[in-house]
Order: sequence, then C-alpha cells, then structure tokens
Amino acid sequence: MSKLTVIIPTYNEIDYIEDAIKSIEFADEIIVIDSFSSDGTKEKATALGCKVIDRKFDNFSSQKNHAISYATGDWVLFIDADERVSQKLKIEILSVIQNGKHQGYKLQFPHFYMNRFLYHKVDKVVRLVKNDSISFSGDVHEKLLFKGTVGTLKNFMIHYTYKGLFHLLQKKNSYAWFQANTAFKKGKKAGYFQLIFKPFYRFFSSYILKRGFMDGIPGLALASINAYGVFSRYAKIILIEKGVK
Repeated sequence: MSKLTVIIPTYNEIDYIEDAIKSIEFADEIIVIDSFSSDGTKEKATALGCKVIDRKFDNFSSQKNHAISYATGDWVLFIDADERVSQKLKIEILSVIQNGKHQGYKLQFPHFYMNRFLYHKVDKVVRLVKNDSISFSGDVHEKLLFKGTVGTLKNFMIHYTYKGLFHLLQKKNSYAWFQANTAFKKGKKAGYFQLIFKPFYRFFSSYILKRGFMDGIPGLALASINAYGVFSRYAKIILIEKGVK
C-alpha cells in the first residue's frame, strides 16, 4: 500500500489551518513547514498531530524543498492552509496513489470570490506527485519538478482564495513588491510599455480568454484586480530602478 505525505507551508494561518488539516486526515503523514508564525498556527498544527518544522522564509521553493526532505510517504500532496480536500477528491487521490497511471497529477482550483466559486476561473496545478527526486524551482510562482507523466484529477480542490477585497489588494501588493525585488536582483528592467501593455493583457486574458465574463460581476472584479496586480509589479520595478524604494 502506497503511503501519502501532505505538506502545508504556513505563516499566521490560525483562521484556516485547522480545517485544512482536518480535510487531509486520511494522509499517513502531515508536515507543516512554518515561517515562525506568531498567531498560534504552529501550536494548533502540533496539537492536531502534524510534524511541524520551523524555517525562516526566503522563497516558496526553498520552503517546500526543505519540507520534502522530511517526507517519508511514497506520494506527496502539497496544499495551502486556505485549501480543503473534498470528500470526492479524497477518494480520487487515494485511488490514483494505488492504481494511477501517472507519476504526477494536476489538481483543479476554482477561485472563491465574493461569496461564490468562480468555475470559469479554474487553475490546474501539479500538486500530487510520486516522492522520487522531486523539487521546486522559482521564487514566487514556483514550479514542481518531477520524473514521469502527468494526469489531471477531475474533482475540484476547495480553495478559499481571497478573504475579501482588502485582503486581495493587500495580497497583490505584497506579491508585487516580492516579484519586483526578485526581478530587479536578476537584472530585469521595466519600462512604460510593460506598465501599460502587461496589465491590459492580463485583464484580457482573465476576462475574455479564460471566460471570466461568464462569472458576472465577480469575474469582472477579479480580472480588474489581477490587472492591477500586474501594473503594481511593474510600477514597483520602476520605483526600485529609480531608487525610490
């Protein structure tokens, strides 16, 4: 019987962590890689029987790669604290780790915004893999590297993406500074062309190409805020280049 390890990176997730852990209690091992939370996240995870590892955050890939070194399961599932494995997805995961044809599987994530799931805004990301020479690369939107073929699970992961408008804008702003600093350190430049064209394309992609318009007002709002996030990133790169920040 193949065993499953679940890895959850956390930082101040006390409002979410318990439900996340309870949704993956079927796992043989749960590892929480915590960036020195100050709100009780670590203590809650420990009380719920998780293996908790403290590590100062530098980037998302390094955090997860550190946790991977502790994983003892034959398969590894990566989730965030604001995600929940549904009962149907649980059954599907348990099935593929015993009888699946692939070495990795994409999970589907409909976004939750304005008190509803946006089923026309669905991300597909590799999150379930065989524990065989796996690692992450990239600082922000990290990519999971593994050997073998990839399939897609049909049941959705429940993802409470945004806690509200203020949280969403705060998250976009925080990511923008992180991405801008990373890009600047790598020598990447930003000009006014990127400042205008990139946000426009992000809106077009989110609202038209990915059919966000079919989700009504929430789809329009999310596409607009995604465009703002891209604008904010390039604006911050320009500010850094000018020595303003």
